[in-house]
Amino acid sequence: MNRHSISWALYDCGSSAFALSVLAVLFPLALGGHWSAGDDGAIVTGRLSSANAVASLAVFLLAPVLGAVADSGGFRKRFLFLFAVLGAIATAGLGLVGAGEWPVALLLFVIASVGYYGANVFYDSLLVDVTGPRNYSAVSALGFSLGYFGSALLLTLHVAMLRAPASFGFTDTTAVMTFVFVSAAVWWVLFVLPLMFVVKEHRKQRETRSGVIRDAYRALAVTFQDLRRYRQATRFLLAYFLYIGGVFTVIVMALNFGQRLGFSQGDLVAALLITNFAGFPATLAYGYIGHRIGPRRALYIGLSVYIVVACWAVFLENVRQFYMMAIAIGMVQGGVQGMSRSLYAALIPVDKTGEFFGFYNTLTKLAHVLGPVLVGLGVLFSDDPKFLLIPLLPLFIGGALMLLRVSEPEALAADETA
Repeated sequence: MNRHSISWALYDCGSSAFALSVLAVLFPLALGGHWSAGDDGAIVTGRLSSANAVASLAVFLLAPVLGAVADSGGFRKRFLFLFAVLGAIATAGLGLVGAGEWPVALLLFVIASVGYYGANVFYDSLLVDVTGPRNYSAVSALGFSLGYFGSALLLTLHVAMLRAPASFGFTDTTAVMTFVFVSAAVWWVLFVLPLMFVVKEHRKQRETRSGVIRDAYRALAVTFQDLRRYRQATRFLLAYFLYIGGVFTVIVMALNFGQRLGFSQGDLVAALLITNFAGFPATLAYGYIGHRIGPRRALYIGLSVYIVVACWAVFLENVRQFYMMAIAIGMVQGGVQGMSRSLYAALIPVDKTGEFFGFYNTLTKLAHVLGPVLVGLGVLFSDDPKFLLIPLLPLFIGGALMLLRVSEPEALAADETA
């Protein structure tokens, strides 16, 4: 580890706090209890799902283009900062939205989400600038690990404030809501600064032209053609598309799963915190394991846990077991994402990381649709919440089987005997 890789990884500490505090917990709570107070629950759910869909669609369309544009001029750090600040400003704006103003809240939420996902395109692509292939697994896992710690730390503070506003000097929960969104924005920007000042883009800047945007769209077709030349990257992306859809669905369905089993809101938030606090040391350890045995083998460990969890859910009976499941997921969730990022980075050309990671993030957003669709279809056959995760088994198993066809580069495989 060096100061460049640590500064890069610290960004995850700030951006992941947005993902957990805002995306997963605070915005859904505020939308239903403040901005849409008194509206039918189904309508609120529709508003939330529509906002997520719009943000996902925007990133789906923009990610490859943004990556190509950044590569054309060597501006990945600048684009990352632009999207991070855009997302942070929109997040802070959520704290100023009044009761009943759900259209404004949804608009700011979409902008903040696009900022978050857009910045990640450039953040992921900078991995190859801060370390060599030998250390991709360790550094990538460090980022996710710090993300778990930072997000859990901030959410713990936010939950404590919401439960006892007076103890922190607030008059009511409305005042707390203003603070939590603003603090999440400040936290995000704070942790982008080390990356901006310390991390260096080692690749030489190319000459930019007035038609760079048009050329970027044309580059989409070239990216697909390039993938044919990188068979291992193509095979990995097929595997990744399957299993990451399952991983994402477990994340977004966890609260709904617990709610349908009758667990309290406090228990559900506690489970999220458990997942993140468990994920901090576990993902660090996962990075070491991936460094020693290679990211592909490390991925098999994580996917095996997800397969066990999906089956275990059928026999879940009490909140204690729910907590145990949260710990199990926290042990591998960041590791699977970290190993995926490091393995992909080693399979793509170094001079096109922005473009290829743009495609990677596009595929990620597309995969985010797959899992929920399968779960929705599964509900048609059984309304028992214990079977909620069973439809995800084909994604985990199929992804694991496809990984068998992926060969690790020699630079990574050498770690096994290092």
